[in-house]
Amino acid sequence: MGLMVIEAKEDECVTKVTLNGPIKIRKANFQCFQCSFDDMRWVPAKYKNEAFLREVSLANQRAEEVRLWWLGQSGFLLQWNLIHILIDPYLSDSLTKKYQGTEKPHIRMCERVIAPEKLTFVDIVTSSHNHTDHLDAETLIPLINANPGITLIIPEANREFVSQRIHQPADFPIGLNDNQCIDIMGIRFTGVPAAHNELERDDLGRCRYMGYVIEIGGKKIYHSGDTLLFDGMLELLAPFEVDLALLPINGNDPTRGVAGNLNIEEAVWLAKSISAKLTIPCHYDMFTFNTADVSAFKTTADQNGLNYVVLTPGESLAI
Repeated sequence: MGLMVIEAKEDECVTKVTLNGPIKIRKANFQCFQCSFDDMRWVPAKYKNEAFLREVSLANQRAEEVRLWWLGQSGFLLQWNLIHILIDPYLSDSLTKKYQGTEKPHIRMCERVIAPEKLTFVDIVTSSHNHTDHLDAETLIPLINANPGITLIIPEANREFVSQRIHQPADFPIGLNDNQCIDIMGIRFTGVPAAHNELERDDLGRCRYMGYVIEIGGKKIYHSGDTLLFDGMLELLAPFEVDLALLPINGNDPTRGVAGNLNIEEAVWLAKSISAKLTIPCHYDMFTFNTADVSAFKTTADQNGLNYVVLTPGESLAI
C-alpha cells in the first residue's frame, strides 16, 4: 500500500488512509490524530496506475485531439499531437509526511492517480510557484529522471529556489515573467501574474506567482495557478479568448494558515467575466483542512449559466 497519513480509532480497529485508499487493521502501537473516521471523505481515482496509463495510450491514437486529465489539486496532464504536458503536478505524499504530528496536518482526501516515475512520456512540465503542491521535489525529481529530455517552465523569479529543490543546474528550467511567452514543440506558453495572496515580485520586478495561458492544438487554456482576484485581471485575460479555464475554488480562509485562492463565487464570476467557453474547478479534495464543496460549485455555476465540467482524479476530457 502507500504511506500512512492518518490513523483513526473505530472500535478495535485502526483505519489507515494511504495513497491507495483507507484500509482497516487491528489496533497496535499507533498514534491516533484527533479525527473521526466518520468525518473523512475519501475520493477514489477514476483511473489509476496501469489503467490510467492505458487511457493515455489509447488517447494517443487520436493525436489531433487536445485531451486533459485531472491529477488532483492543481495538477493536469495535457496531450496533443503525441506531446504530453504536465501542469503543477503533485504526485507524492511529501506534504503529509512533512506536517504529520503538527498543528497543520495535511490529511490526504484523494487517491493518487499515478506515481511520477511511471510517466515516462512527458515532454514539458510547468510550475506556477514554489509551494510544494505546485513544485514538489518528490514528484519532479523522479519525473525528470524518467524523462531525460523534459523541459521545465517556471516563473523566472524562482530559478534559484527551483534548481536547489529539484537538484538541477540553475540553467535547467526555462523562466518566464508575466507577459512573456515561449513556443515549444508548436505550443505557446504565456506568463500571467497571479496574486497569492499578493502580486509579489522580486527585486527585478519579476512575478513569484504566475499562471499560464497555453495555446495548444488551436485551443487556449488558462491555468491560473494559485490566485485571488486582482486589479487588471480581466483586461489581461480577455484578449486571449480562453477556451478552457482551470481555476481553484478552495477560497481564502486565514484560519487555515496558508495563502488563499478564489472561492467558488469568485471562480464562477471570473470565468463568466472572461467569457471562458468551458471551466474546470481544481485545488480541492486533496487535503482535508484546505478544500471546498464541489457540489456548491455546481450549484453556483448552474445558477450563473456557466459551462463547466467537474472531473474526478484520473478522469479526462477532450477539449
